[in-house]
Amino acid sequence: MKVLKISYPTSLSEISNKENDNIDVFVELEDGYSITVVVSTPLNLLDQMNRDNINFIAPPQPEIIVKSLTEENIALAIEEYAREDAFWLKLLYVASLDKDAIDLGRIHRYLFEIQRMDNELTGE
Repeated sequence: MKVLKISYPTSLSEISNKENDNIDVFVELEDGYSITVVVSTPLNLLDQMNRDNINFIAPPQPEIIVKSLTEENIALAIEEYAREDAFWLKLLYVASLDKDAIDLGRIHRYLFEIQRMDNELTGE
């Protein structure tokens, strides 16, 4: 899927530490959808864990991770997420708005079928 436009509600020039921060990014796709994603750096995620005194990333809004918050890194990551009809970009966006939009029953059916096939292969 072609990305038509990437824009930022906060200018990248306002970010003092591009290796340790996050930013909202607006993405316009050729199919007419506009999607908002959060782009973060690994150091920012580590800081969040330290602030929350936890050893893992809690399941909040899904984020795209880049090494540093530069236009080039963000554009490359978003273009990768926009491949194949922007499946991952759209999935992250929808899941961030309402997890009930994802058909968990269908996921369970697929998992059951995968487990059944694995059991057949292993003889269990």
